[in-house]
Amino acid sequence: MNTAKRTIFPILLGLVIWLIPVPAGLTPQAWHLFALLAAIITGFVAAPLPIGAVAFIGLTLTALTQTLTVREALGGFGSDSIWLIAAAFFFSRGFIKTGLGKRIAYMILKAIGDSTLKVAYAFTLSGLVVAPATPSSKARAGGIIFPILRSVISVLGSEPGASSRRAGAFLIMSYYQVDGVLSALFMTAMTGNPLAAALASKMGINISWGMWTLAALVPGVIGMIVVPYFVYRLYPPEMKRSPETKKLARDELAKMGPISLSEIILAGVFVLALALWCTGPLTKLNPTLVGLIAVCIMLLGKVIEWKDVLSETGAWDTVIWMGVLVGLAEQLSAKGFIPWFAKTVGASMAGMGWPVALGLLFVVYLYSQYGFASMTAHVAAMYAAFLAVAVGLGAPAYLSALLFAYAGCLCYSLTHYSAGPGPIFYGAGFVPLPTWWRIGFLTSLVHLVIWVGIGPFWWKLLGLW
Repeated sequence: MNTAKRTIFPILLGLVIWLIPVPAGLTPQAWHLFALLAAIITGFVAAPLPIGAVAFIGLTLTALTQTLTVREALGGFGSDSIWLIAAAFFFSRGFIKTGLGKRIAYMILKAIGDSTLKVAYAFTLSGLVVAPATPSSKARAGGIIFPILRSVISVLGSEPGASSRRAGAFLIMSYYQVDGVLSALFMTAMTGNPLAAALASKMGINISWGMWTLAALVPGVIGMIVVPYFVYRLYPPEMKRSPETKKLARDELAKMGPISLSEIILAGVFVLALALWCTGPLTKLNPTLVGLIAVCIMLLGKVIEWKDVLSETGAWDTVIWMGVLVGLAEQLSAKGFIPWFAKTVGASMAGMGWPVALGLLFVVYLYSQYGFASMTAHVAAMYAAFLAVAVGLGAPAYLSALLFAYAGCLCYSLTHYSAGPGPIFYGAGFVPLPTWWRIGFLTSLVHLVIWVGIGPFWWKLLGLW
């Protein structure tokens, strides 16, 4: 699709919805706001412009058409979830700038990287360590993990083509499939997670950073153990032992030299932030305030400089488009569209019983990612509506909110375009596209068993429903 078509399609969709007679039970204002939001989200998917630019134009149109006042349109920028994710981006910059992320990965490889399967688990653990502070999966998987992973693959004598199955194809697929689990483990591990939490809070379902992580703990740890082994059995490497990896890790650590003061400060700040995020109910410290405090310490300790904050375009881009989405989604509910939608769809599913209805909604929500090139756009488009329908049918609020929130990360595995790292990992040339999709779909079934079959029992034990 060329740029002209990508531009015209969202506009036409918005106009068509706008001109359709307003359904009974809705005000024209609510219907027109839905039309604008549908056009904005379609613009995210079609991508005629960067996502932030699409959101900015959409925000302006909501005020220009007098669908919302300027104050209402800008209301989302006061959401603390937005600034939490911005702070996590700055954390991520510190990991990359100081090299601490690389050092952690090489230390883990040095310790356990003597077999190909252990190398896969080493990279999983490396991703786990940095996940709480890297809301961009592209920064984590593409910026920190992939360069090291690609070096290890080369050392193991595996390259695209005839030797791809020696080790590279398995290691590429293993990490890509498990990174969705890592994204689900922490609220700050994927940009769509705080958005889901913010949307849930508009319905009176408050999910703290600690609650998110505690609820994800059991299914997440199981997923981290099962997924690499599942890929190993499904798509095994020809090379089982990899002693060269430990030597590579030792050599790279030697090149890096002793740990620097900046790395020590960053590690301390990271541990402090994790502790405060996890103990939020006790300390009463807002998670966003904790993130901002961490950034202040990094600035004072010269871990990052103010120019690093200013140049972190991913953070400011996220602040803009996420602020727009949170604000418009809040207004969509306030103007009556979300309650109307939940009532209308819920009526069509009446008689199913909430367990069946919730299961059906979860499956549709998970696999609808095939139609999205962004996990965050997927969350923005569908999370609030699906949650409202589920709760309206009598499903427990927190059970529903958590299932859909984690599904927004687990759909990562499905395609080579679901998430930012997809083009990087697939573009390495080790795995054919049909194989990529086949493994992605089969891994999604594993996610279903773990997160739907085991997760709710853990959440019941925690008293969340």
